Amino acid sequence: MGYTQELSRRMSGFSNYAISLSIICILAGGITSFQVGFCSVGGAAIGIGWPIACLLSLVVAATMAQVASAFPTAGGLYHWASILGGRGWGWLTAWFNLAGLVTVLAAINAGAWDFVVGALGLDLGQHGALAKGVGIIGITFSQALFNHKGIRVTTRLTDFSGWWILIFSLTLTIVLLAFSPGLHLERLWTFANYSGPAGSDTFPKVANMAWLFALGLLLPAYTITGFDASAHTSEETIGAARNVPRGIIRSVLVSGVFGWLLLCSIVLAMPDMNEAAAQGANVFYWVIHRTLPALLGKLMFVGIAVAQYFCGLATLTSASRMTYAFARDGGLPAGLSKVSSNSRTPAKAIWCVAVAAVLFMLTVPYVTIAAVCVVFLYISYVLPTVAGFFAHGSRWTHMGPWQLGRWYRPLAVVSACFCAFLILICMQPPNQQAAWIVGGAVVLLAGLWFGIEKRRFRGPPRTDL
Repeated sequence: MGYTQELSRRMSGFSNYAISLSIICILAGGITSFQVGFCSVGGAAIGIGWPIACLLSLVVAATMAQVASAFPTAGGLYHWASILGGRGWGWLTAWFNLAGLVTVLAAINAGAWDFVVGALGLDLGQHGALAKGVGIIGITFSQALFNHKGIRVTTRLTDFSGWWILIFSLTLTIVLLAFSPGLHLERLWTFANYSGPAGSDTFPKVANMAWLFALGLLLPAYTITGFDASAHTSEETIGAARNVPRGIIRSVLVSGVFGWLLLCSIVLAMPDMNEAAAQGANVFYWVIHRTLPALLGKLMFVGIAVAQYFCGLATLTSASRMTYAFARDGGLPAGLSKVSSNSRTPAKAIWCVAVAAVLFMLTVPYVTIAAVCVVFLYISYVLPTVAGFFAHGSRWTHMGPWQLGRWYRPLAVVSACFCAFLILICMQPPNQQAAWIVGGAVVLLAGLWFGIEKRRFRGPPRTDL
């Protein structure tokens, strides 16, 4: 691919899969954003909405996997877009992907802090903002320290995280079903309007149930993100052309199935649906406290908090590799592409991402952060796919060992349409601030590209398609 091998290639196929599984982490986004789905149309948002959105995310992952198999580099999406669409296409993809990774790290760690505070029922009073700032800094910088130590340490932790997520989510599912007041399966396809006060104003009052159902898809859309991590660690993965696309696909598929089972169990365990919806952001804590014995509930909270910490750790790994790759080609200061001689990791890139995420999460509300990261990430997921749609069979003829064949182009269209839909719903109230953030980013990037970067940015090395 035109690069010197600098990163340590130690990740197995399972490790590559585990890092994406860790970032998706159904015990993070699925729990901390549960109210975004449930407080729209109730149980149907989980029973029906979750599988629909996960299937569409799987389409996005499949088209991404074909490109990843052909071009297995640390730059991932940015590199693919540059090769298939040109320097400008790649530069834009890089910034959207990098912004998405930084904001998703912010969302994960801010959500983790809020989860711990909510689970413990802490009332921090006037010191709440200060405590949150200190807590978030401590969480993020400790994750950066683990990443700095080397890919061997990070891989062991993400391997553990992958197993932990699967085993603990299944355990939590069984526990909730065992203590549920009764298995009322009809809840999973029953629609109820929980907008406005009925859902603690999670969404403004809306009469149109179809639109409210669409807004509830933000829950699976936010949760099933981060599977590009398998691509970003390509240069550290053994047999990357085969193992990277497998890691992308498996992480989305497994997360979708296990996440659906877990969230369905939460709905089925609710003593009362209307009372649960009225809890808003506290609905999950309410279910645990009302359903499980005190000690067992605390153990469940601890297990979830552990998973959320490792979710942030894996996200920082992915974001730092994207930063390293973009800096390697001149898109960011060259110092960020330096690899530590001791740890064989891009140390400066790791700490730069950590600081950027902390600054963002201390200034923007959690729900808005989640909406912004979905927009940024899915745009970056789809841009190289769209470039591949136009290049497929003409300028792009050399495929990797994993490919969709004639299905690639139709599925690329579906991916682009799904992305456009997510952009629309992510900017609706109460997340209207996301429109200003995304719009401002687009204007800023356009100004930078046409004013400076179009003449300066060299892009990745030329390769034979």
